[in-house]
Amino acid sequence: MKSIALLSLIALTSLIIPAQAADSVTFGTNWLAQAEQGGFYQAVADGTFLDYGLDVKILPGGPQINNRLLLVSGKIDFYMDANLISLLTSAEQNIPTLGVAAIFQKAPIIFMSHPGVGLDRFEDLPHATAFIGKENLATDYQWLKLVHGFKDENVKPYTFNSAPFIADQNAIQQGYLTSEPYQIELKAGFKPNVFLLADHGFDSYSTIIETRRDMIEQSPDLVQRFINASIIGWYHYLYGDNRAANAVIKKNNPDITDDQIAYSIAKMKEYGIVDSGDAKSLGIGAMTDERMQSFFDKMVAAKVIKSDLDFHKSYDLRFVNHKVGMNIKATWVSSP
Repeated sequence: MKSIALLSLIALTSLIIPAQAADSVTFGTNWLAQAEQGGFYQAVADGTFLDYGLDVKILPGGPQINNRLLLVSGKIDFYMDANLISLLTSAEQNIPTLGVAAIFQKAPIIFMSHPGVGLDRFEDLPHATAFIGKENLATDYQWLKLVHGFKDENVKPYTFNSAPFIADQNAIQQGYLTSEPYQIELKAGFKPNVFLLADHGFDSYSTIIETRRDMIEQSPDLVQRFINASIIGWYHYLYGDNRAANAVIKKNNPDITDDQIAYSIAKMKEYGIVDSGDAKSLGIGAMTDERMQSFFDKMVAAKVIKSDLDFHKSYDLRFVNHKVGMNIKATWVSSP
């Protein structure tokens, strides 16, 4: 009888003691929902974040939204940064944010050219009219001038309207591997030449998970759980069943199409945007001191970043390179 009473007491106690609540986390992206953020949406949609004790809200960015400012001010917990320039600039300005994982091993920045008009090789491009955005002109284009002979006098402003490029066969245009070429094919009816700057020496990471120094100091376990779950989400998104994630992406961004999503995923795989380089041996999200040194040296030579900066203050490697989730790819790829 005592044992029955004890079991009844345990059962009653389990009913009145709630399960430990998941930690609430807000993650801000730098643009509208799209496949280029797919692994994060995957981790929400398939419950991976919850498995790691995290209740994650993804806050999409957009043309009038500055989620990075919300990170700096402490209103969100993590931010998805586009490239290493922001991290280095923050270190220069003593802004207490750090990169803690690099989901994209290659920045998807490209040049496009018209085929068959003498601009079919990367070496041909420095002589062409170049439609370049303001931000790229101040960063990667400065390096292109130094290393590959591009010229300021060839630059025309790119306002995220491809009509001038489409009309000028002797021009090149900057873009994003997973976006602009698709739009050119759709609207102009031709397949542009695509040149990924990462394959010609521009070795910035991209889709970088960034957080504040105080978050790392006060909640390192939460940071680790967020990064691990994000990495696993990316393996599932690229190699597994990503339908639930894509449904969430389309709900948050009704203008995106299934064809655009499929194109973006295919290009990320084809060019090794996520799963290449150090990620092959260390896992998605990999970052190394050697790679950071390489990019820093390039930006110093191009006079984008000052040489006296301690670039090590811009990132923290303790949360990556642990080979998290690497078995997942093999599981999906080997499945019938």
